[in-house]
Amino acid sequence: MQRILIVEDEEAIANLIKVNLTAEGYCCICAYDGEAGADYIEKETFDLILLDIMLPEINGYELLEYVKPLGTPVIFITAKGSVDERITGLKLGADDYIVKPFQVGELIARAEALLRRYGKINRKLTFADVEIDMVSRTVRKNGVTVDLTVKEFDLLVELVQNKNVALYRDRLYEKVWGEVFMGDTRTLDSHIQRLRRKLNWEKYIKTVFRVGYRLEEEQ
Repeated sequence: MQRILIVEDEEAIANLIKVNLTAEGYCCICAYDGEAGADYIEKETFDLILLDIMLPEINGYELLEYVKPLGTPVIFITAKGSVDERITGLKLGADDYIVKPFQVGELIARAEALLRRYGKINRKLTFADVEIDMVSRTVRKNGVTVDLTVKEFDLLVELVQNKNVALYRDRLYEKVWGEVFMGDTRTLDSHIQRLRRKLNWEKYIKTVFRVGYRLEEEQ
């Protein structure tokens, strides 16, 4: 699981980012001032840092100097949106720059693109007797390739990345299909049934009453 440090003094914004990235399967830690951010950077390892510029104690530009020797990718998140300020941030070594207010979806997309560029996205996932190759989008069960449709593959990845977590039908549908869930569960339910059958995973993919589904490890 990729670890992301969020250094942002506006706690509401930091926590909003954390909630949404955690829902995407990332492990997130928040620091609400530059000094706390520096402490985390010194003591722990992260795959990505989301960094505000205007911070108490130590500002984002100074914190970037802490990060440079580590080679950890950084996205500046700031209200300072002029072209000159963006150029300054990028010249100092930030990998990307997003201006407040922003859409959380855009931030997640940029974070994922940056993690891929640095080779920090998990290339393979495994669960029970199945191996998932995220690059070739292939699935093998006990070494034998299993043919899945695009949506079946995406649904499988979502379940595996959130194993032992009860996932709501609306969240699963919106994540995999990229559309607003309108209350009709037939499409999702039929894809779940096909996954169970193709992988012989009746004992792993559990139906959670009035919620959705959970991929459950055997005890």
